[in-house]
Amino acid sequence: MSRVLIIGAGGVAAVTVKKCARLPEHFDEIYLASRTVSKCEALQQEVGADRVKGVFAVDADDAQQVEALIRKVEPDLVINLALPYQDLPIMDACLATGVDYLDTANYEPKDEAKFEYSWQWAYQDKFKEKGIMALLGSGFDPGVTNVYTAYAAKHYFDEIHYLDIVDCNGGDHGQAFATNFNPEINIREITQRGRFWEDGQWKETDPLSVREDLDYQNIGVRASYLMFHEELESLVKHFPTLKRARFWMTFGEAYLNHLRVLEGIGMTSIEPIEFQGQKIVPLEFLKAVLPNPGSLAEGYTGMTCIGTYITGIKDGKEKTIFIYNNCDHAVCNEEVGAQAVSYTTGVPAMIGAALMLNGTWKKAGVWNMEQFDPDPFMELLNQHGLPWQVIECDNSPFSK
Repeated sequence: MSRVLIIGAGGVAAVTVKKCARLPEHFDEIYLASRTVSKCEALQQEVGADRVKGVFAVDADDAQQVEALIRKVEPDLVINLALPYQDLPIMDACLATGVDYLDTANYEPKDEAKFEYSWQWAYQDKFKEKGIMALLGSGFDPGVTNVYTAYAAKHYFDEIHYLDIVDCNGGDHGQAFATNFNPEINIREITQRGRFWEDGQWKETDPLSVREDLDYQNIGVRASYLMFHEELESLVKHFPTLKRARFWMTFGEAYLNHLRVLEGIGMTSIEPIEFQGQKIVPLEFLKAVLPNPGSLAEGYTGMTCIGTYITGIKDGKEKTIFIYNNCDHAVCNEEVGAQAVSYTTGVPAMIGAALMLNGTWKKAGVWNMEQFDPDPFMELLNQHGLPWQVIECDNSPFSK
């Protein structure tokens, strides 16, 4: 019998809970916890108390609270779908209780818009000695894009040299300005400096200053901007033949104009300010007034296209492939009441958890997605709503 504790009750967690609930062969008992227990109760009511056996209130910033909850539930696996700030307290609680851990995004400190794997990689020896496993970044990007890279390296190349991860949301939610996942995390991510790997070193760019107009399958041409994303850090470590690795995301002009204005007037700042006798963080206030990403699903049209362009050598010849998925917002809403951005993160979290629980991906220590055999994960993507395609390209679509 397998028992999981899912921490978090936002849009991604809702998808993961619903997907896990349909697979009793992998998830016998599901328990759900969040700071706002009413969200957990609503999810429990939606999927049924026979599948979500219990709901709890927990402050995931507090490792001792999480530890006490784990001891109460006694899960085989903790699925962390809370905020990235809370990764380390939850990992500490798992370490104290000897329970496996999975997340979808790497740690970042609350007082600095900086995310990197160093903090979580530092747990490697502790988790290994305890005989437990941590799987980092089992979302889409990071997550599926890491697995795509491992799959390409296994089946299509002798060496991979160039990697470009592309993330296009070609959908329309009808809002003047909204983010497709947690606004606080999203805006922190896209307003920091760009960074990419080239010729054995990291190079930086001004935020959103490098643009490519790319033609996305079933969507069309979209302006794509170079950013830093955490999977680059692990991929260049685990695929040392990479000469260059970059990440690109699409943004419409209206979105960027809103963002520039908000940034210009200080609303994206994470520095506390004094307001009516109390300290507030402007970005946290902005998050409170923006639409909840979970509310965007109804009426959301269009689709996403997320994938990896990979160029490398096979049998002495250079070749390029593109592995990608299209995910339709309306189809996701019809299936689980979510928009595609939540869906594309929530489904891989379920798949990673299933592979850990059934022993397919099982090894003590702290691991990234690309360090395991990609084939079982790729097979489950096709079975659970995220089918992928491989295109062999004449050449890379990026400017030289």
